Amino acid sequence: MDSWNGIGSLLIACIEVILLLNLLFFSDRNRINNSANLMILLLMIYQTFEFLICWVGFTSPFMIYLAFVDITFLPPLNLILIFRLLDYRKKASGLVFLPAISFIIYYAFLIDQFKVTSCAVLYASYYYPLGELYGTFYYLPITVSMILLVRIILKDKEKKKKFIAKILLTGNLIISIPVVTGFILMFTGNYYLVSKMESIMCKFAFFYALSLGIVSLYNSKRNNGRNDTQHIPDN
Repeated sequence: MDSWNGIGSLLIACIEVILLLNLLFFSDRNRINNSANLMILLLMIYQTFEFLICWVGFTSPFMIYLAFVDITFLPPLNLILIFRLLDYRKKASGLVFLPAISFIIYYAFLIDQFKVTSCAVLYASYYYPLGELYGTFYYLPITVSMILLVRIILKDKEKKKKFIAKILLTGNLIISIPVVTGFILMFTGNYYLVSKMESIMCKFAFFYALSLGIVSLYNSKRNNGRNDTQHIPDN
């Protein structure tokens, strides 16, 4: 095993820990910020898992399963964050977690099929059951999130919401780069990125963590003096 494998994941995890600690100290506690901070925490935990898998050598199927449990909650949490920005209060919004929970329960009976096929400095490749179906349900909430963010930017009149939506949309577009690239390669018969997709996305998601950090700081009462609109309420 290459001695540098997983080091990139450790570096990103350390930066995300520093980012999260700063947000816990400097940003307000409200539901939008709490969602943003929770997503940063999950991103940091995944990078830690990948470091343990690729550098320390904890390659057991259960360890890989735990890493997948962690990242499986990211897309629905992202959608919940957008709902809160929209002040969408329907209890049915919790149903966005149903596919994630279903996959986690299903995979719990197939843990022994999870395996890491290769490691590199910045990413890992995995094998797991129903990869294409999992990917469809994984990317669908991200796509819906981007559609809703575009709607806020085009139709919402509140400048602060529009600014937050632009920051989040930029982050979502960045994490979509490997997905779009992967699908283009698949149509040409090249499946190189497919088994690495979740890992590479989480590396690109470092920039989304920075976007979430900006949102969390911007959506804080202590920053009102620098903003020209009111603090978004605890939705």
